[in-house]
Amino acid sequence: MIQKTPPTQNKNFCVMEDVYGQMVVVSNGIDLEKETTSTTSTSSSSSNNGIGQLQFQFPDVGLAMTGFVRTREVGEFLSGALAGAMTKAVLAPLETIRTRMVVGVGSKHIAGSFIEVMEQRGWQGLWAGNTVNMLRIVPTQAIELGTFECVKRAVTSAKEDWEKNGCPKVQIGRVRLTFSFSWLSPTAVGGAAAGIISTLACHPLEVLKDRLTVNREAYPSIILGLTKIYKEGGIGALYSGLSPTLIGMLPYSTCYYFMYEKLKNNYCEKQKKKSLSRPEMLLIGAMSGFTASTISFPLEVARKRLMVGALQGKCPPNMAAAIAEVIQEQGFKGLYRGWGASCLKVMPSSGITWMFYEAWKDILLMDRRMPL
Repeated sequence: MIQKTPPTQNKNFCVMEDVYGQMVVVSNGIDLEKETTSTTSTSSSSSNNGIGQLQFQFPDVGLAMTGFVRTREVGEFLSGALAGAMTKAVLAPLETIRTRMVVGVGSKHIAGSFIEVMEQRGWQGLWAGNTVNMLRIVPTQAIELGTFECVKRAVTSAKEDWEKNGCPKVQIGRVRLTFSFSWLSPTAVGGAAAGIISTLACHPLEVLKDRLTVNREAYPSIILGLTKIYKEGGIGALYSGLSPTLIGMLPYSTCYYFMYEKLKNNYCEKQKKKSLSRPEMLLIGAMSGFTASTISFPLEVARKRLMVGALQGKCPPNMAAAIAEVIQEQGFKGLYRGWGASCLKVMPSSGITWMFYEAWKDILLMDRRMPL
């Protein structure tokens, strides 16, 4: 409760508003400069007559949220999530065909696999597992692209400090070791960190998505699929194939981000441009995805075999055994079975993802454009 000041006492009050929109009354511990005679008169009258009315003002939540979204880190995470969702919605049919071919389900050809899906499940079959794919790709792309940007900036800053202040040194007895990190690529480190962290966070959704795509009858829905996987093997079943996934993700993610940044910077330098146009982003993103997929594809084949091997009644004990099994059954060409379908999916996916990602960053971070 606010008490009025007795008229016999002449005290000055200052009415202030705190961050919660409430009024605060401060007695004469603060001297305020009066701008005009009218202001002085009004203030004196308020002092003598007390505070007549208490006013409330709600904080501007919309303005606070806008400022939060436009912080660099949050904007990058949101841009990654939106770009991933939009890309997967367009390319879900290619993802379905690619997964079937990689794990050896149905036809060995793209057209044959497409016809089989249409005959068995209709148009909806091309989007089998797309709901869980959306649930997987939104956090995965947000974490992956956000982590890449953050780690790349951190490593770049650390390298600049080392060049200015000297590299880290370790003294062991009389031996002094100096670590030189001039060879370290911030882009490569950021790419590797992005792949590892996003895989650890979202691997259970990848397992569920593959099960829904390959055997829809056994896993009719997301909830039933998760329940069945958990009953079969507990928490460990949700992380089945994690080791080969990390082994396969490390070279792919490192190469993917490194190639994109390298191609982008070289192209801009040659063309004397500061940034890429949308078609150029699409093309360079597609080339980076093609290169990374080609290098790491045998590991992808082995990873898929391990993850869905239980559905066929045989599961290799490790990645080396899975690769050996593929070679024994299909020869070395088997390590690249489904490579064409994978490229058809990875190239447009990579290009569209980078195009959408850069576009969303321009929108969300228009007031905070900073050098990379």
